[in-house]
Amino acid sequence: MSESAQPIQIEPVLLKDFADDLPKTHVFGATAFDAIGGVGQVERVAAKAGAVLVEPGAPWLYYWLLLEGETRAERPEPDGTSTLIGIARAGDGFGEVPLLSGRAISMFRIVTTQDSVLLRFTEQDFWSLLACCPAVRKTVLADSAQRLQAYQVEALHREKLVSLGTLAAGLMHELHNPGSAAKRAASQLRENLLRLQQLSLRYSDKPKTPAQLQCIRGLLEHAMSSCSLPAMSSLEQADAEEAMSDWLAAAKVENAYTIGPALVSMGFDREQLACAQDLFDPDAFSNTLNWFGALVTSVSLVCAIEESIGRISDLVLAVKKFAYDDRVPNKEIDVHDSLQSTLTVLGHKLRIKQIQIEKRFAASPSTIRTRGSALSQVWTNLIDNAVDASPEGTKIEISTWSEPGSLVVCIGDHGPGIPPDVLPRIFEAFFTTKPQGSGTGLGLEIVHRIVTQKFGGAIAVQSQPGDTRFIIRLPLNPPGAQPAANS
Repeated sequence: MSESAQPIQIEPVLLKDFADDLPKTHVFGATAFDAIGGVGQVERVAAKAGAVLVEPGAPWLYYWLLLEGETRAERPEPDGTSTLIGIARAGDGFGEVPLLSGRAISMFRIVTTQDSVLLRFTEQDFWSLLACCPAVRKTVLADSAQRLQAYQVEALHREKLVSLGTLAAGLMHELHNPGSAAKRAASQLRENLLRLQQLSLRYSDKPKTPAQLQCIRGLLEHAMSSCSLPAMSSLEQADAEEAMSDWLAAAKVENAYTIGPALVSMGFDREQLACAQDLFDPDAFSNTLNWFGALVTSVSLVCAIEESIGRISDLVLAVKKFAYDDRVPNKEIDVHDSLQSTLTVLGHKLRIKQIQIEKRFAASPSTIRTRGSALSQVWTNLIDNAVDASPEGTKIEISTWSEPGSLVVCIGDHGPGIPPDVLPRIFEAFFTTKPQGSGTGLGLEIVHRIVTQKFGGAIAVQSQPGDTRFIIRLPLNPPGAQPAANS
């Protein structure tokens, strides 16, 4: 409590001194004063506008009844701003939610916005009121349910905005790389086409024999089908480029050390180019290889553009699956596909911490029939938490397997683990071990609710230092889902 930080006056008073004021309040309006038992002395709090009644993280010890003025509850955010949670006006009571839920610590800052007069009841007096006064108990419980629902709606909305921000930031980085690569390749391709035109004019000065044309045709066919070659290691590629360039230089080919790497990147070796060396004189061979090198480079740039655009398309498809996997009420969901789409969306965050993903997808079948939705939200929360918990340079393991009637997914990390005293509470709403303002405490509660209520499944957690695993069991045909047409 920060009672000395602002002008606040506190004095013990008898509740009966306010017998005429209590019926005017929302809480005691339906209760005759004579029916209030067990509460004798309370505290009267007079606070100037701007006084802080409760600080975030402070012990929550009282139930408050506002007789005059106005207060507001606000949650401090990491950026220094505050989010309004609720406003209490004259006649309102507040503070029942922490007492009823057993939360001994305040999540919010309570500030007076006007000069205010309040009565505050100790926890013991609060429970006495609920025990002796049915009308008070009914009002307090109704207020508690309404406030909890309103806060949950606000927190869920905030959680979605945080997820959207994470998704947008990741996509921005993911799309930047292929977009930049495509733009760079297009610029280089423009320059290369001009050079290719100049070389074509020089190369076409002399007519070609049928054998020469046949050789060139074969080389062109190979070049046009070389976008998806197996990747070589860095050492293998360097050795191949050096050998090709040295061979071209020995054959007196102009720009040998520029052409060599381009030819190797498209899968050419000396044997494939031997026909051109045999059929052309040295000058014509040099012109032919320079023309062909420019063409191969252009094809390579087209391949790079195609690959970049393909990667952008894959990202868009992953986001579409991520965002719209719940639009069809009764359908089949491929769990492996859903996991992969989520990993694609979270790829940037994984690379920042240099975390490797080890996938062992063994479930067969990998599809479930369900009326549930938002499966991607389950994977996002669990994988995102695993990334946060994982030390840099470690790995996250994602495994699937089949059990009778169920598909099982296991997501494991090698972080510090979950303390034993925390483990039983991790699926509780609003419970979080993150710093104040850094988490809503709803992520794992949402995961639990989606898995158990929407999919009819179960989720368990096993944790010790260096090994934490969330195990999700999803029924292949949960109750309420229509079976597949061929089943």
